[in-house]
Amino acid sequence: MIEQMFLGQFQSPGPVMFQVGSFALRWYGFLIASAVIIGLNLCQWLGPKRGINPDLFNDLVIWLVVAAIPSARLYYVLFEWPRYAQDWLNIFAIWQGGIAIHGALIGGSLALLLFSRRHHLSFWNLLDVLTPAVILGQAIGRWGNFFNSEAFGAPTNLPWKLYIPFANRPPNLTNYAYFHPTFLYESLWNLGIFAILITLFFYSLRHPEKIKTGTVACAYLIGYSLGRVWIEGLRLDSLMFGPLRVAQVVSLALVLLGSIGLFWLYGLGKNLPDWSEQKLAKN
Repeated sequence: MIEQMFLGQFQSPGPVMFQVGSFALRWYGFLIASAVIIGLNLCQWLGPKRGINPDLFNDLVIWLVVAAIPSARLYYVLFEWPRYAQDWLNIFAIWQGGIAIHGALIGGSLALLLFSRRHHLSFWNLLDVLTPAVILGQAIGRWGNFFNSEAFGAPTNLPWKLYIPFANRPPNLTNYAYFHPTFLYESLWNLGIFAILITLFFYSLRHPEKIKTGTVACAYLIGYSLGRVWIEGLRLDSLMFGPLRVAQVVSLALVLLGSIGLFWLYGLGKNLPDWSEQKLAKN
């Protein structure tokens, strides 16, 4: 009986945080905004420890939000195009969910590259400061999936099973009420990676000869992506490219990229190529 009471509470209270008239504040948007604010403050704290003016992050966060959120939405829409082809206006209904973190990473990375180039800053040094904030933001943002009753896994009877309303269940699984809370798995995984990254970051301050610039960023690529590979395998709503789960393919590519980066740093003993520093050297 106690278990049933506990499980009965482990379900979304709904996507709307509160509503006044026609205005509704949704949990999804609130959590994204919270993640951005918390991430900004974390970067402003970590930045000076790597010689970066904290005021620069006020400008950088605008670049990242403007680039990352539309890229995350576009990435999702492209792989779900049949769903949006007949209703183009729904493409802009981002508050209903439907953004892809890999799209955000692509857009954000391009924005960061341009920003670092413009301000003559090391791309990798900036990325080492940003990645702990990014993974913490991902841990927070995943709870938006909980409130929207989305991004869940296969049916399960585990003690931490998640109740999904009938309207949100896949058509072929409407007889099942409880599913894997994959949003929770990823949120907890991301918190663990955050702990590793922040430990690496502060260790690098004490031992710069051991932890080179770019190590934290490479550890992020590997750590986050390894978790995403196995968690994505449980999900029922993966973006697909033919028979392949897109997130798994991209995650494996990022694991490879991060591994190459670490080999470059420690196997070859070289600094990671930095477009921004090349421009600074020329000037």
